[in-house]
Amino acid sequence: MKKNFFLLIGIVFLFSSCGIHSGLTTNLNNHSTEVLLSKKNFKVTESVQGKSRATYVLIIGNLSKKAKIAEARANMLAKANIIGSSKAIINEIVEIKNRFYLWPILQTSEITVSAHIVEFTE
Repeated sequence: MKKNFFLLIGIVFLFSSCGIHSGLTTNLNNHSTEVLLSKKNFKVTESVQGKSRATYVLIIGNLSKKAKIAEARANMLAKANIIGSSKAIINEIVEIKNRFYLWPILQTSEITVSAHIVEFTE
């Protein structure tokens, strides 16, 4: 009876999945500009986000954490289309979601970078 119980627990553990979700609200850029939003010379126009996904098999994957964040940020900036305009990115948030399937065999990681776009009127 005990042997069957432990076998059942092992099978349930093997086929279950779990996830870890975390968010980084700090600026990870070493090169940044400071925009003072103390005057009412701007308006928030939209929200934009970019994603990056990676799959790891036996903890061997294709991208590092910094590379995945950079890829998600590049996707976000491509969607923002702020080059040549009086717009800026503010309130950048990085969210990291790791999911484990058949641990430690399969793991997926999804990084989402989101921000608001402000447009200056003066």
